[in-house]
Amino acid sequence: MITDIYCVSGISGVDHDHVFISSGENVSLPCNNTLSDCKSKTTWIYNRFSHSGAVELIKLGIKKNDTERHERLSLESNSSLNIKNVTEEDYGLYTCRQYVNDTQQGPDVNVSLNVLHVSVSPSSSSSSSSSSSQTEISPGSVTLSCQLYSYTGFSCDDLVSSEGVELLWVNQTGVDLKTDSRYQILSSSDQYRCFIITLTTTLLNEDNNREWRCQLTHRNQLQTSVRYTVKYSDDVVYMWHYVLN
Repeated sequence: MITDIYCVSGISGVDHDHVFISSGENVSLPCNNTLSDCKSKTTWIYNRFSHSGAVELIKLGIKKNDTERHERLSLESNSSLNIKNVTEEDYGLYTCRQYVNDTQQGPDVNVSLNVLHVSVSPSSSSSSSSSSSQTEISPGSVTLSCQLYSYTGFSCDDLVSSEGVELLWVNQTGVDLKTDSRYQILSSSDQYRCFIITLTTTLLNEDNNREWRCQLTHRNQLQTSVRYTVKYSDDVVYMWHYVLN
């Protein structure tokens, strides 16, 4: 099932949309320069870094089979690009172009795909299904790291100051965990991740079935979130992971 996307247009005057999605979900990236019989006239290119060369994913409606993600890509009749089972490696700038008789029609349509990804440590083993994943962890201290991967050609400051994008760890009732002294919440960023929010705590017996969520909001509106639930079973601790949209 393709997940509905959430778009933020026109950051810093740049003509592009921002799409926010969690890893493991499917997404459809829109091409707004829709021509009649547009599928056969559509080219999609991809650029992960602002300083790297672009890669053709779709050329005039035909999927390029030499790209590492080609099996997860498909083109809709309206020229939207579908990506199945999004990973943190899929973040970056996607550009749609349409041609008639080798001449580009209209401007580029740029879509910046921002991928929310959460990891847990320490962990000893993991398994997954189409709807959730399970990670076995050691008793004691646990750290959950929530990260937003974003195209490096746009400023992270604009996502924060201009568009009000925010990443939070909350409990099952939506209360910000920074208000609870039991949890250590640290924020940072790096070249590829505009947000890195880590939650560290010591697991207690009463944490069985406790839920923690990393949620991404834009202008106070929830865009996507990832839920982790603690499960105790025969002296083994599991973290169950679900994507919520």
